[in-house]
Amino acid sequence: MRSLTSKGAATRQRILEGAAAHIREHGVPATTLDDVLARTATSKSQLFHYFPGGREELLLAVARLEADRVLEDQQPQLGDLTSWPAWQLWRDKVVDRYRRQGRLCPLNSVMSQLGDTTPGAQAVVTELTRRWQAEIATGVRHMQDIGEIDPGLDPDRTAAALLAGIQGGVLLQLSTGRTAHLEAALDLGLAHLRAHRLTPPERGIFGLDSPI
Repeated sequence: MRSLTSKGAATRQRILEGAAAHIREHGVPATTLDDVLARTATSKSQLFHYFPGGREELLLAVARLEADRVLEDQQPQLGDLTSWPAWQLWRDKVVDRYRRQGRLCPLNSVMSQLGDTTPGAQAVVTELTRRWQAEIATGVRHMQDIGEIDPGLDPDRTAAALLAGIQGGVLLQLSTGRTAHLEAALDLGLAHLRAHRLTPPERGIFGLDSPI
């Protein structure tokens, strides 16, 4: 994206956030460019100045914004997976986020409209998956470093499995309106982590109880 002045960046952000808010309230099919113009007090020339690709470019920007919100809504818990209580708090935060969101998922709605096979849409999903998995894997590594989890457990593979469970649970929630599958996936994922806790003798073997 070309460099913008601070005023230009603020205008672009106002258009973007206004479009995202309208989509959250009404869905993508019911959101037109005229709706966005009215909501953000923006002229058509301004909108096309900042989003020359029109509706498709604006929707892709909204998808990126909503992808960022998925991770932001899990903070600070997602970035602080440093103890078993912290993991439980993150689990509860994820469930609460999707329970409040309900059956209308803004990101899923926008991606469906864009077509999940387009390069731009694929890039949004790929980047969200990479960042989310990396945050979870960092938490697993921390637990290994403090001697709570077997160092032989693969953090990236474990994070990938947890994330796959979350996404599957969210998809089922969109169909059923219930978070039961999401909760089950998270609970079993955390149970798997706890099953790899080190016993005191094992901590000694790995040198995790040795004085520094």
